[in-house]
Amino acid sequence: MPGGAREAGRSVTSRVLAVLGAFDADHPRLTLTEIARRSGMALSTVHRLVGELEAWQALTRAPDGRFHVGLRLWELGQLAPGPLQQVARPWLQELFGSTGENVHLAVRDGFEVLYVDKVHGRRAVPIVSRVGGRLPMHPTGVGKALLAFEPDRVVASYLSRPLERPTPHTITEPGRLARELRQVRERGYAVTHEEMTLGSCSAAAPVLVDGRPVAAVGIVVPSRRAREMQRLVEPLLAVAGHISDAYRTALAAPQPPH
Repeated sequence: MPGGAREAGRSVTSRVLAVLGAFDADHPRLTLTEIARRSGMALSTVHRLVGELEAWQALTRAPDGRFHVGLRLWELGQLAPGPLQQVARPWLQELFGSTGENVHLAVRDGFEVLYVDKVHGRRAVPIVSRVGGRLPMHPTGVGKALLAFEPDRVVASYLSRPLERPTPHTITEPGRLARELRQVRERGYAVTHEEMTLGSCSAAAPVLVDGRPVAAVGIVVPSRRAREMQRLVEPLLAVAGHISDAYRTALAAPQPPH
């Protein structure tokens, strides 16, 4: 289809957003051709828009000719985190300091988990989560912890979808997953055993505010130390509770005048 036909009716704003939307955690660096393909626009249009975005420092060209998100967008992005990340960060650091294991914070965005913070160390087990990255809910500890406390209609809608299987251990049978989510809700935390990544196990607890899961805190350990998972549950639950209290307090605090 000719580029003009594909772009008919699209505003300048929608075209710029399409260019920026071509980048994600799996595609952090793109050529002009790749941006055109992923945005569904003609190469000539992309060339013009990218040039303007580069001049504004929204995009930056690397020495290899590929583009990535620029400092101006990074600067604007720092304005986005709300009180959740701010109040959670010290508690994530404390949990990492007391356990030495990778710790992350995630929220639900649609049917995926979006990782909004992570504290990790050089000696901890490598994990696939990264700040700004997304993963499916059912194979991840944080995803299960979030989904288990969502309304029944959300759970039913999630279970009605085809569920991907990242590893042979991933639970994809709707009935079995529904039973596990009920168990997560009853005990207050979720566990996974090599369901997202072979060699890794995790535990996660929801951050509940008025019974609603606003986030989940997760901790990851190597599978060879899966027996140690139980000792991590108590500090994990404590940190989730502290974040919940701090977040509730932050929401109730009067906002400074602008």
